[in-house]
Amino acid sequence: MFFLRVPSWEIPHLLASTPIKLVYTQPSMISALTGELHRVDDDRIHLQAGPILYELLVPASDITELQTSRGETLTLHTIFYIGGDPGRGGLEPTLIGFLRPEDRKFFNLFTTVKGIGPKTALKALTVPVGEIALAIESKDSRFLVGLNGIGKRTAELIVAELAGKVKDFATGYGTKANVASPLRRPPIEEDAILGLMAMGERRPDAEHLLERAKQSNPDAKTTDILLREMLRMRTNRS
Repeated sequence: MFFLRVPSWEIPHLLASTPIKLVYTQPSMISALTGELHRVDDDRIHLQAGPILYELLVPASDITELQTSRGETLTLHTIFYIGGDPGRGGLEPTLIGFLRPEDRKFFNLFTTVKGIGPKTALKALTVPVGEIALAIESKDSRFLVGLNGIGKRTAELIVAELAGKVKDFATGYGTKANVASPLRRPPIEEDAILGLMAMGERRPDAEHLLERAKQSNPDAKTTDILLREMLRMRTNRS
């Protein structure tokens, strides 16, 4: 199973050929949507634009900001794609929305890496694009492995294919003062975060639990102790 980007004139031929995992992007069809934000879920939003209520998948890193914007009028910069298996009649049109056009541009570049399709890329964007780009430029595979759905081999591929190509994103799109460097945590803290993410927690939430755990138990000096404290915090939260 793989993803393939194709121009519109190739679609009829592909639909008649051997079944493949197809991702057909048509960026010129809907490049942006402006409307009232009605609903925010874990990985998507519902935006009322005129008489139509649109569902858009969004990066995890934007969810917190979007949750505070319910009822407001927003513009989402979009990518339209069709994914699925044409051999099984499972084609599904999907809209992906970004709060910033630069994030959409980075996403398009990110999905050129082998093995990273649109849905994998969305899950991986758990931190701001600037931080991911800086990690790529710094060849920091360990940071990339901390992103949802990114294993060691994929992290190495990202660095190999994109290092040197994402400098503008890593410097705040041309202004270094606009983007902070990724937070470099001690290994025991990073391992505790990765441990909680392996249990299904999103990175931003795992980082928040880590900070609470450190405040609750300042003497915690090992990954095991930190992770136990974070799990206790998570249990109390629910």
